[in-house]
Amino acid sequence: MEGSMRKLAFYRMQHAKKADTKFRLYVHIPFCKRKCAYCDFLSWSDSRENQKRYIQALCGEIRSYQGRYPKRVSSLFLGGGTPSILDVDLLDMVMDSLADTFSFAGKAEISIEANPGTVTLEKLRAYKRMGIRRISFGLQSTKNQELKELGRIHTYEEFLESYEWARRAGFENINVDLMSGIPRQTLTSWQQNLMQVMELKPDHISAYSLIIEEGTPFAQRKLHLPGEDEEREMYESTAEILGRQGYVQYEISNYAQPGRVCAHNVGYWLRDDYLGLGLGSASLMDNQRWNNTDSIEEYLSGAQEPERIRVGQEVLSVPEQMEETMILGLRRMEGVWRRDFWETFGVELEEIYGDAIRRLESLGLLQDDGQRIFLTRRGISLSNQVFVEFMFE
Repeated sequence: MEGSMRKLAFYRMQHAKKADTKFRLYVHIPFCKRKCAYCDFLSWSDSRENQKRYIQALCGEIRSYQGRYPKRVSSLFLGGGTPSILDVDLLDMVMDSLADTFSFAGKAEISIEANPGTVTLEKLRAYKRMGIRRISFGLQSTKNQELKELGRIHTYEEFLESYEWARRAGFENINVDLMSGIPRQTLTSWQQNLMQVMELKPDHISAYSLIIEEGTPFAQRKLHLPGEDEEREMYESTAEILGRQGYVQYEISNYAQPGRVCAHNVGYWLRDDYLGLGLGSASLMDNQRWNNTDSIEEYLSGAQEPERIRVGQEVLSVPEQMEETMILGLRRMEGVWRRDFWETFGVELEEIYGDAIRRLESLGLLQDDGQRIFLTRRGISLSNQVFVEFMFE
Protein backbone atom coordinates (compact mmCIF):
# COMPACT_ATOMS: atom_id res chain seq x y z
CA MET A 1 0.00 0.00 0.00
CA GLU A 2 2.81 2.40 0.89
CA GLY A 3 4.41 1.83 -2.53
CA SER A 4 1.11 2.51 -4.29
CA MET A 5 0.60 5.76 -2.36
CA ARG A 6 4.14 6.86 -3.20
CA LYS A 7 3.50 6.24 -6.90
CA LEU A 8 0.19 8.12 -6.78
CA ALA A 9 1.96 11.09 -5.16
CA PHE A 10 4.57 10.90 -7.93
CA TYR A 11 1.85 10.94 -10.58
CA ARG A 12 0.08 13.89 -8.96
CA MET A 13 3.35 15.79 -8.92
CA GLN A 14 3.68 15.27 -12.67
CA HIS A 15 0.02 16.16 -13.13
CA ALA A 16 0.56 19.47 -11.30
CA LYS A 17 3.11 20.46 -13.91
CA LYS A 18 0.31 20.85 -16.41
CA ALA A 19 -0.14 24.40 -15.13
CA ASP A 20 3.28 25.31 -16.57
CA THR A 21 3.89 26.86 -19.98
CA LYS A 22 3.16 24.18 -22.58
CA PHE A 23 4.85 25.37 -25.73
CA ARG A 24 7.55 22.94 -26.80
CA LEU A 25 10.10 22.80 -29.61
CA TYR A 26 11.51 19.86 -31.53
CA VAL A 27 14.48 20.33 -33.91
CA HIS A 28 15.36 17.59 -36.39
CA ILE A 29 18.97 16.93 -37.38
CA PRO A 30 18.80 14.25 -40.09
CA PHE A 31 22.47 13.23 -40.22
CA CYS A 32 24.04 10.00 -38.99
CA LYS A 33 27.46 8.44 -39.34
CA ARG A 34 25.74 5.31 -40.62
CA LYS A 35 22.13 4.15 -40.68
CA CYS A 36 21.30 1.27 -38.34
CA ALA A 37 19.82 -1.93 -39.76
CA TYR A 38 16.47 -1.42 -37.99
CA CYS A 39 16.10 2.34 -38.50
CA ASP A 40 13.35 3.92 -40.59
CA PHE A 41 13.87 7.49 -39.34
CA LEU A 42 14.52 10.34 -41.77
CA SER A 43 18.30 10.28 -41.63
CA TRP A 44 21.43 9.67 -43.71
CA SER A 45 25.19 10.20 -43.81
CA ASP A 46 26.42 13.39 -45.47
CA SER A 47 29.41 15.71 -45.87
CA ARG A 48 30.18 18.69 -43.63
CA GLU A 49 29.42 20.98 -46.58
CA ASN A 50 25.92 19.57 -46.98
CA GLN A 51 25.40 19.57 -43.23
CA LYS A 52 26.22 23.27 -43.21
CA ARG A 53 23.76 23.95 -46.05
CA TYR A 54 21.06 22.22 -44.05
CA ILE A 55 21.90 24.08 -40.84
CA GLN A 56 21.76 27.40 -42.66
CA ALA A 57 18.30 26.52 -44.00
CA LEU A 58 17.21 25.32 -40.56
CA CYS A 59 18.34 28.59 -38.98
CA GLY A 60 16.36 30.42 -41.64
CA GLU A 61 13.25 28.46 -40.74
CA ILE A 62 13.78 29.11 -37.04
CA ARG A 63 14.22 32.87 -37.49
CA SER A 64 11.13 33.07 -39.70
CA TYR A 65 9.07 32.41 -36.56
CA GLN A 66 10.27 35.61 -34.90
CA GLY A 67 7.33 37.11 -32.98
CA ARG A 68 4.82 34.47 -34.06
CA TYR A 69 4.59 32.58 -30.77
CA PRO A 70 4.91 34.84 -27.73
CA LYS A 71 4.53 32.02 -25.19
CA ARG A 72 7.69 30.82 -23.50
CA VAL A 73 9.27 27.50 -24.45
CA SER A 74 9.18 24.93 -21.65
CA SER A 75 11.24 22.24 -23.40
CA LEU A 76 13.46 21.79 -26.44
CA PHE A 77 14.48 18.45 -27.91
CA LEU A 78 17.27 18.13 -30.47
CA GLY A 79 16.63 14.82 -32.21
CA GLY A 80 17.52 12.96 -35.34
CA GLY A 81 19.35 11.30 -36.86
CA THR A 82 22.27 11.99 -34.61
CA PRO A 83 22.49 15.65 -33.55
CA SER A 84 25.81 14.99 -31.82
CA ILE A 85 27.39 14.24 -35.19
CA LEU A 86 27.42 17.98 -35.93
CA ASP A 87 30.54 20.01 -35.34
CA VAL A 88 30.18 22.39 -32.42
CA ASP A 89 30.08 25.51 -34.59
CA LEU A 90 27.08 24.20 -36.57
CA LEU A 91 25.12 23.27 -33.46
CA ASP A 92 26.03 26.66 -31.99
CA MET A 93 24.38 28.32 -35.00
CA VAL A 94 21.17 26.42 -34.27
CA MET A 95 21.17 27.27 -30.57
CA ASP A 96 21.87 30.96 -31.27
CA SER A 97 18.97 31.09 -33.74
CA LEU A 98 16.63 29.49 -31.23
CA ALA A 99 17.71 31.86 -28.45
CA ASP A 100 17.25 34.89 -30.70
CA THR A 101 13.80 33.78 -31.88
CA PHE A 102 12.03 32.22 -28.90
CA SER A 103 11.66 33.04 -25.22
CA PHE A 104 12.67 30.14 -22.98
CA ALA A 105 11.36 29.45 -19.49
CA GLY A 106 14.04 29.75 -16.81
CA LYS A 107 14.17 26.02 -16.14
CA ALA A 108 13.36 24.84 -19.65
CA GLU A 109 14.39 21.24 -20.27
CA ILE A 110 16.85 21.26 -23.18
CA SER A 111 17.80 17.79 -24.43
CA ILE A 112 20.04 16.41 -27.13
CA GLU A 113 20.24 12.90 -28.56
CA ALA A 114 23.77 11.56 -28.83
CA ASN A 115 25.39 8.38 -30.06
CA PRO A 116 28.48 6.99 -28.38
CA GLY A 117 31.42 7.51 -30.69
CA THR A 118 30.22 10.94 -31.86
CA VAL A 119 31.06 12.99 -28.75
CA THR A 120 34.21 14.14 -27.00
CA LEU A 121 34.70 15.70 -23.59
CA GLU A 122 35.26 19.07 -25.27
CA LYS A 123 32.09 18.74 -27.34
CA LEU A 124 30.04 17.85 -24.27
CA ARG A 125 31.42 20.82 -22.37
CA ALA A 126 30.42 22.99 -25.31
CA TYR A 127 26.87 21.61 -25.07
CA LYS A 128 26.73 22.71 -21.44
CA ARG A 129 27.87 26.21 -22.41
CA MET A 130 25.09 26.32 -24.99
CA GLY A 131 22.50 25.65 -22.27
CA ILE A 132 21.84 21.98 -23.04
CA ARG A 133 20.90 20.33 -19.74
CA ARG A 134 19.93 16.78 -20.63
CA ILE A 135 21.58 14.19 -22.85
CA SER A 136 20.10 10.97 -24.22
CA PHE A 137 22.56 8.27 -25.23
CA GLY A 138 21.45 5.66 -27.74
CA LEU A 139 23.19 2.64 -26.22
CA GLN A 140 20.63 -0.11 -27.08
CA SER A 141 22.75 -2.95 -25.64
CA THR A 142 25.75 -3.57 -23.39
CA LYS A 143 26.77 -6.55 -25.52
CA ASN A 144 28.99 -5.86 -28.51
CA GLN A 145 27.60 -8.78 -30.49
CA GLU A 146 24.07 -7.39 -30.14
CA LEU A 147 25.30 -3.92 -31.12
CA LYS A 148 26.93 -5.41 -34.21
CA GLU A 149 23.69 -7.24 -35.07
CA LEU A 150 21.81 -3.92 -34.88
CA GLY A 151 24.35 -2.14 -37.07
CA ARG A 152 25.34 0.33 -34.34
CA ILE A 153 28.54 2.35 -34.89
CA HIS A 154 29.88 1.95 -31.35
CA THR A 155 30.97 -0.61 -28.80
CA TYR A 156 29.88 -0.80 -25.17
CA GLU A 157 33.32 0.41 -24.15
CA GLU A 158 32.88 3.53 -26.29
CA PHE A 159 29.54 4.15 -24.62
CA LEU A 160 31.15 3.92 -21.17
CA GLU A 161 33.73 6.49 -22.23
CA SER A 162 31.04 8.84 -23.60
CA TYR A 163 28.95 8.43 -20.45
CA GLU A 164 31.90 9.21 -18.19
CA TRP A 165 32.72 12.30 -20.28
CA ALA A 166 29.12 13.51 -19.96
CA ARG A 167 29.29 13.26 -16.17
CA ARG A 168 32.67 15.03 -16.14
CA ALA A 169 31.22 17.77 -18.35
CA GLY A 170 28.57 18.40 -15.70
CA PHE A 171 25.50 16.61 -17.06
CA GLU A 172 23.27 15.71 -14.13
CA ASN A 173 20.39 14.40 -16.24
CA ILE A 174 21.33 11.52 -18.53
CA ASN A 175 19.04 9.07 -20.30
CA VAL A 176 20.14 5.73 -21.70
CA ASP A 177 18.18 4.00 -24.46
CA LEU A 178 18.01 0.20 -24.35
CA MET A 179 16.38 -2.15 -26.85
CA SER A 180 14.82 -5.54 -26.13
CA GLY A 181 13.75 -8.20 -28.60
CA ILE A 182 17.06 -7.98 -30.48
CA PRO A 183 17.91 -10.94 -32.74
CA ARG A 184 19.35 -13.83 -30.71
CA GLN A 185 18.70 -11.99 -27.45
CA THR A 186 17.49 -14.03 -24.47
CA LEU A 187 15.68 -13.07 -21.29
CA THR A 188 18.94 -13.57 -19.39
CA SER A 189 21.02 -11.37 -21.71
CA TRP A 190 18.35 -8.64 -21.56
CA GLN A 191 18.36 -8.69 -17.78
CA GLN A 192 22.16 -8.51 -17.83
CA ASN A 193 21.87 -5.39 -20.00
CA LEU A 194 19.60 -3.77 -17.42
CA MET A 195 21.82 -4.67 -14.49
CA GLN A 196 24.97 -3.34 -16.18
CA VAL A 197 23.36 -0.04 -17.09
CA MET A 198 21.90 0.40 -13.61
CA GLU A 199 25.40 0.20 -12.14
CA LEU A 200 26.06 3.55 -13.84
CA LYS A 201 23.02 5.11 -12.14
CA PRO A 202 21.62 7.00 -15.13
CA ASP A 203 18.82 9.39 -14.27
CA HIS A 204 16.43 7.97 -16.86
CA ILE A 205 16.14 4.76 -18.86
CA SER A 206 14.07 4.29 -22.02
CA ALA A 207 13.53 0.58 -22.68
CA TYR A 208 11.99 -0.08 -26.09
CA SER A 209 11.15 -3.26 -27.92
CA LEU A 210 12.56 -3.72 -31.41
CA ILE A 211 9.98 -3.12 -34.15
CA ILE A 212 10.70 -4.41 -37.65
CA GLU A 213 9.83 -1.57 -40.03
CA GLU A 214 9.18 -1.98 -43.74
CA GLY A 215 11.98 -0.77 -45.99
CA THR A 216 14.74 -1.41 -43.46
CA PRO A 217 17.52 -4.00 -43.88
CA PHE A 218 16.02 -5.97 -41.00
CA ALA A 219 12.77 -6.32 -42.95
CA GLN A 220 14.69 -8.07 -45.73
CA ARG A 221 16.43 -10.59 -43.48
CA LYS A 222 15.41 -13.79 -41.75
CA LEU A 223 15.96 -12.86 -38.12
CA HIS A 224 16.17 -15.12 -35.06
CA LEU A 225 13.95 -13.08 -32.77
CA PRO A 226 12.78 -13.91 -29.24
CA GLY A 227 9.32 -15.42 -29.05
CA GLU A 228 6.25 -13.49 -27.95
CA ASP A 229 6.21 -15.03 -24.47
CA GLU A 230 9.90 -14.33 -23.93
CA GLU A 231 9.45 -10.72 -25.05
CA ARG A 232 6.60 -10.34 -22.56
CA GLU A 233 8.87 -11.72 -19.84
CA MET A 234 11.55 -9.21 -20.85
CA TYR A 235 9.09 -6.38 -20.52
CA GLU A 236 7.75 -7.43 -17.13
CA SER A 237 11.21 -8.05 -15.72
CA THR A 238 12.24 -4.53 -16.80
CA ALA A 239 9.72 -2.87 -14.50
CA GLU A 240 10.58 -5.25 -11.68
CA ILE A 241 14.37 -4.85 -11.91
CA LEU A 242 14.36 -1.09 -12.40
CA GLY A 243 11.71 -0.62 -9.72
CA ARG A 244 13.95 -2.26 -7.13
CA GLN A 245 16.56 0.41 -7.88
CA GLY A 246 14.19 3.33 -7.42
CA TYR A 247 13.15 3.93 -11.01
CA VAL A 248 9.47 4.80 -11.42
CA GLN A 249 7.80 3.59 -14.60
CA TYR A 250 5.82 6.59 -15.78
CA GLU A 251 5.07 5.48 -19.36
CA ILE A 252 4.93 2.20 -21.23
CA SER A 253 8.63 2.35 -22.17
CA ASN A 254 10.11 4.96 -19.83
CA TYR A 255 11.54 4.85 -16.31
CA ALA A 256 12.94 7.71 -14.24
CA GLN A 257 14.52 8.52 -10.94
CA PRO A 258 12.42 11.02 -8.92
CA GLY A 259 12.55 14.44 -10.56
CA ARG A 260 14.03 13.09 -13.81
CA VAL A 261 10.93 12.45 -15.91
CA CYS A 262 11.44 13.63 -19.51
CA ALA A 263 9.20 16.72 -19.55
CA HIS A 264 9.35 16.99 -23.34
CA ASN A 265 7.95 13.51 -23.92
CA VAL A 266 5.31 14.01 -21.24
CA GLY A 267 4.24 17.06 -23.23
CA TYR A 268 3.60 14.87 -26.28
CA TRP A 269 1.47 12.44 -24.26
CA LEU A 270 -0.52 15.33 -22.76
CA ARG A 271 -1.04 16.86 -26.22
CA ASP A 272 0.73 20.10 -25.34
CA ASP A 273 1.39 22.45 -28.24
CA TYR A 274 4.68 21.71 -29.96
CA LEU A 275 6.42 23.20 -32.98
CA GLY A 276 8.62 20.98 -35.12
CA LEU A 277 11.55 22.58 -36.90
CA GLY A 278 13.64 20.94 -39.58
CA LEU A 279 13.16 18.35 -42.28
CA GLY A 280 10.14 16.07 -41.80
CA SER A 281 9.35 17.36 -38.31
CA ALA A 282 5.79 17.30 -36.96
CA SER A 283 3.84 20.08 -35.23
CA LEU A 284 0.65 20.35 -33.19
CA MET A 285 -0.43 23.92 -32.49
CA ASP A 286 -3.94 24.88 -31.33
CA ASN A 287 -5.25 21.50 -32.54
CA GLN A 288 -3.80 22.04 -35.99
CA ARG A 289 -1.39 19.36 -37.15
CA TRP A 290 1.13 19.42 -39.95
CA ASN A 291 4.51 18.03 -41.03
CA ASN A 292 7.41 19.67 -42.75
CA THR A 293 8.31 18.19 -46.12
CA ASP A 294 10.69 15.22 -46.13
CA SER A 295 12.21 16.37 -49.45
CA ILE A 296 15.61 17.90 -48.76
CA GLU A 297 15.47 19.90 -52.00
CA GLU A 298 12.09 21.42 -51.10
CA TYR A 299 13.28 22.12 -47.58
CA LEU A 300 16.51 23.85 -48.59
CA SER A 301 14.71 26.10 -51.06
CA GLY A 302 11.67 26.96 -48.93
CA ALA A 303 12.64 26.78 -45.26
CA GLN A 304 12.58 30.57 -44.75
CA GLU A 305 8.85 30.53 -45.60
CA PRO A 306 7.48 27.76 -43.34
CA GLU A 307 4.06 27.62 -44.99
CA ARG A 308 5.75 26.56 -48.24
CA ILE A 309 7.27 23.43 -46.73
CA ARG A 310 4.22 22.20 -44.81
CA VAL A 311 2.37 19.05 -45.86
CA GLY A 312 -0.63 17.19 -44.49
CA GLN A 313 -2.13 20.18 -42.70
CA GLU A 314 -5.36 19.41 -40.85
CA VAL A 315 -7.54 20.78 -38.09
CA LEU A 316 -8.38 18.01 -35.63
CA SER A 317 -12.06 17.46 -34.91
CA VAL A 318 -13.25 17.09 -31.32
CA PRO A 319 -13.60 13.29 -31.69
CA GLU A 320 -10.03 13.12 -33.04
CA GLN A 321 -8.82 15.18 -30.09
CA MET A 322 -10.61 12.81 -27.72
CA GLU A 323 -9.07 9.76 -29.38
CA GLU A 324 -5.58 11.21 -29.03
CA THR A 325 -6.24 12.22 -25.43
CA MET A 326 -7.18 8.66 -24.52
CA ILE A 327 -4.59 6.77 -26.55
CA LEU A 328 -1.66 9.00 -25.61
CA GLY A 329 -2.88 9.46 -22.05
CA LEU A 330 -3.18 5.74 -21.43
CA ARG A 331 0.46 5.27 -22.43
CA ARG A 332 1.31 6.95 -19.13
CA MET A 333 1.10 4.87 -15.99
CA GLU A 334 -1.04 7.55 -14.33
CA GLY A 335 -3.51 7.24 -17.20
CA VAL A 336 -6.25 9.76 -17.96
CA TRP A 337 -7.66 12.02 -15.25
CA ARG A 338 -11.41 12.65 -15.29
CA ARG A 339 -10.92 16.25 -14.26
CA ASP A 340 -8.65 16.89 -17.24
CA PHE A 341 -11.10 15.34 -19.68
CA TRP A 342 -13.94 17.46 -18.32
CA GLU A 343 -11.90 20.67 -18.38
CA THR A 344 -10.78 20.02 -21.95
CA PHE A 345 -14.02 18.84 -23.54
CA GLY A 346 -16.79 19.98 -21.17
CA VAL A 347 -18.21 16.47 -20.91
CA GLU A 348 -17.74 13.60 -18.47
CA LEU A 349 -15.43 10.78 -19.52
CA GLU A 350 -18.16 8.16 -18.91
CA GLU A 351 -20.57 9.94 -21.22
CA ILE A 352 -18.23 9.30 -24.15
CA TYR A 353 -16.37 6.15 -23.15
CA GLY A 354 -18.36 4.55 -20.33
CA ASP A 355 -19.12 1.32 -22.21
CA ALA A 356 -15.50 0.88 -23.30
CA ILE A 357 -14.19 1.53 -19.77
CA ARG A 358 -16.55 -1.04 -18.22
CA ARG A 359 -15.74 -3.63 -20.88
CA LEU A 360 -11.98 -3.22 -20.47
CA GLU A 361 -12.31 -3.31 -16.67
CA SER A 362 -14.18 -6.61 -16.88
CA LEU A 363 -11.34 -8.02 -18.98
CA GLY A 364 -8.76 -6.92 -16.43
CA LEU A 365 -7.09 -4.54 -18.88
CA LEU A 366 -8.09 -1.24 -17.28
CA GLN A 367 -8.38 0.02 -13.72
CA ASP A 368 -10.53 2.87 -12.39
CA ASP A 369 -9.79 4.52 -9.02
CA GLY A 370 -12.55 7.13 -9.29
CA GLN A 371 -10.20 9.94 -10.28
CA ARG A 372 -8.45 8.41 -13.27
CA ILE A 373 -8.40 5.35 -15.48
CA PHE A 374 -5.15 3.55 -16.24
CA LEU A 375 -3.81 0.34 -17.73
CA THR A 376 -3.26 -2.76 -15.60
CA ARG A 377 -0.05 -4.75 -16.12
CA ARG A 378 -2.00 -7.07 -18.42
CA GLY A 379 -3.47 -4.05 -20.18
CA ILE A 380 0.01 -2.74 -20.90
CA SER A 381 0.91 -6.02 -22.62
CA LEU A 382 -2.26 -5.74 -24.72
CA SER A 383 -2.22 -1.96 -25.07
CA ASN A 384 -2.97 -1.90 -28.79
CA GLN A 385 -6.14 -3.89 -28.12
CA VAL A 386 -7.08 -1.35 -25.44
CA PHE A 387 -6.40 1.69 -27.61
CA VAL A 388 -8.73 0.47 -30.37
CA GLU A 389 -11.62 0.66 -27.89
CA PHE A 390 -11.20 4.45 -27.66
CA MET A 391 -11.32 5.15 -31.40
CA PHE A 392 -14.44 6.45 -33.09
CA GLU A 393 -15.58 4.62 -36.21
